[in-house]
Amino acid sequence: MKKIVFITPPGARHGFSITGVIQYTSVPEEAEATLLRVLADPDSGVVAIDERLLAGIEEKRFREMGRRWFGILIVLPAPEELVEAGEDYAMRIIRQAIGYHVRLQP
Repeated sequence: MKKIVFITPPGARHGFSITGVIQYTSVPEEAEATLLRVLADPDSGVVAIDERLLAGIEEKRFREMGRRWFGILIVLPAPEELVEAGEDYAMRIIRQAIGYHVRLQP
């Protein structure tokens, strides 16, 4: 069975590893080497790389790696501001629990 692999910045070190998928951390300067190592592993089937790490990989080179590799290579969007994401999450939970939209004011 092919593996799902995430490559994230060090700050997200515990995020994906608790789900049982394989996770590597990298900084932009080392992202290309990390990605090449993961793509060379024949057991890797889906590789997701955090878009913040793409600063360390030339865009043309990244596209070329994705075209030549046999698996699926995707880019994870960088997380948005935590406050905004927290409010959206809270609103979804409230809407689910009570069945309609509630406007929250600070």
